[in-house]
Parts: sequence; structure tokens; C-alpha cells
Amino acid sequence: MQKLPRVITTSVIRSARQGESHGGVYLVDLNSEDIEQVIDWNDRSINWEGRGGDRGLRGIAFYQGKIYLAASDEIFVFDRRFKLIESFTNKYLKRCHEINIANNILYLTSTELNSVLEFDLTNRVFIRGYEITRDQSQKANFIGRIRAAASRRGKFRVTLFDPNLENGPAITPNSSDLHINNVSRNNESIMISGTRIEALLALKERTLQEYAPLPRGTHNASVYRDGVIYNDTASDRLVIADKDNRIKQTFTISKYDLAKLSHTDVPGDHARQGFGRGLCLYGEDIVIGGSSPSTISAYSLATGQRIKQVNISKDIRNCIHGLELWPDEEDSRVAI
Repeated sequence: MQKLPRVITTSVIRSARQGESHGGVYLVDLNSEDIEQVIDWNDRSINWEGRGGDRGLRGIAFYQGKIYLAASDEIFVFDRRFKLIESFTNKYLKRCHEINIANNILYLTSTELNSVLEFDLTNRVFIRGYEITRDQSQKANFIGRIRAAASRRGKFRVTLFDPNLENGPAITPNSSDLHINNVSRNNESIMISGTRIEALLALKERTLQEYAPLPRGTHNASVYRDGVIYNDTASDRLVIADKDNRIKQTFTISKYDLAKLSHTDVPGDHARQGFGRGLCLYGEDIVIGGSSPSTISAYSLATGQRIKQVNISKDIRNCIHGLELWPDEEDSRVAI
């Protein structure tokens, strides 16, 4: 069997109680199945309002030998020994999920504000923000707004804002209705997706377009070859599809005997097993995905089979969030 890589993953513990751990960061060797917890996120200053909020670490990115980890409203920067170097935040960074680095820019999802932020890593300053809203009217032109683009699932519009000023988006009852949870770069476009956006969106040169339709409830949707790859979380599967979302290949997320799991009394809308989140590629043939209770699975594109599964916790509340190849393996990494 092909040698498998080490991965770094964050986990969050949904419905955790005060004084309990809220997950952490793990290095997982998929070859040996060795697991090392390198950060335990157990902070009494955590905001206990709501069930998502400030709990746990989420998106992961690498830049110049440093590790960038997203919390709800703060980005932590660690060295390779997981010593905290610094952190930074912004008034418009609210409930951050996935992050991505390309061309010296850190892209951050601000789920609470239906927004994506840009942070210039060279000059160490936030430089731009994009607020995305569903266009309920049929008008295409908005003063001071980026041109709206039609989508087969409806229209979206984007408002460009300066994250250093006071006139950006505000939290309202509808400010998180798209639940933007993933951002990446594909050539010249910023690719954006969310659990309530029925498409993978491409933002390029002040134009927002639909790249491919998606089902609701997806995580980690990104461009893959001539189509898309994503966690179809609502259907408990990992999917590879073409640009019309015609499915080419699927991998079913494994589940465990409930008798072997803990905290199974938690309501299903708070935590459940089979919840697929976290995704990266290794070489040309291996797809690696995360699921809950915190499990990392490697799949072979050639055979269509799961070739390795490593479980971190049997606590049904313990959910994989961010998932990336550990930089030792970066030469073999395929961007998605």
C-alpha cells in the first residue's frame, strides 16, 4: 500500500461544558496511526453564549514555517514546535471557520457576517473585506456595490468594505444566513462556499459568478480538476463531481456502533456521528477526509475504497474541523 502522510487536524467539541476541553490540535500519522495532541484548547475565557461561538480552533494554514490557526474571532500563529508567537484579530472577524493562504494573502471566512476578509501577510494588516448577500430583488446594479451575477440557484451580490473602518457589515438576524465556511484560491479567483449557498462561487475582478451548483449543507467545497470536491455533510459522504454537480465518485463516511461511543445523549442538531468536515489531497490518488466522532479517513481514487481510518476520540461531540497535510509532506500536496 502507498505510504500515507502525517496530517494536522483541529477538533472542536460541540455541547462541551465549562471546565471541559474544547478540542485541540493533533498530529496524526496515517501510516503508523500514531496520534499526538499538540494543543489542548481549554480556556476559561471562552464565551459560553450559543453552541458554536468562540469554542475551539478551526481552520489551518501554513506560511514561512509558521502555523496559522483560526479561532472564532482571532488568528493564532505558532512555530513548528507549537509555541504561540502572536495573534491578531479584527472587528469583522466573527465565527471564523476555514482559512487559506495564497500569494502572501491570508483569506478568512467570517461566518457571522457572511463575509471573507483578506490579511496581507507581508505588511501584516487587514486590507479588504467582501460581504456576500443573497439578492432578493432582480436588480443588477447597486451604487457602490460590485456587480451582481446570476446563479442557477438565485442571485448574489458582494459589497466591498475596508476592514479598518467602521462602515462594514454588522451582526443582524440575517447576517449569517449563508453560513460561509470555506474559502480558497483558484488561479485568479477567490472561491467561496457555505452550508446555505447552493453553489461554489467564484469572485474575480469585481464579478461574482457561480462556478458549480452544490447541495445545501456542504463543507470544504473547492475546485478539483475539471469539477468540484466537497463534503456532502447532510448526506454523510465525500463527493467528487463535475461542474454541473453530476457525481463522478463518492465515499461513504463510516459510523460506529453506538454502544462504543460516549455522550450519545446529546441532541443530533448539536453533535452527531458521520458529520463530514475537513478535506485535503495527497498525491494524485489519495483523498483524506475528516468526520465525527473525530476520525481521519484516507480513500483511494483508483479503487474507490477507504484504505485507512484513524480514530482520535469516541466522544460523539468531538468533531474534526480543519485538516491539512503536515508540511513535512508538502512536496506531495495537491492544492484543492
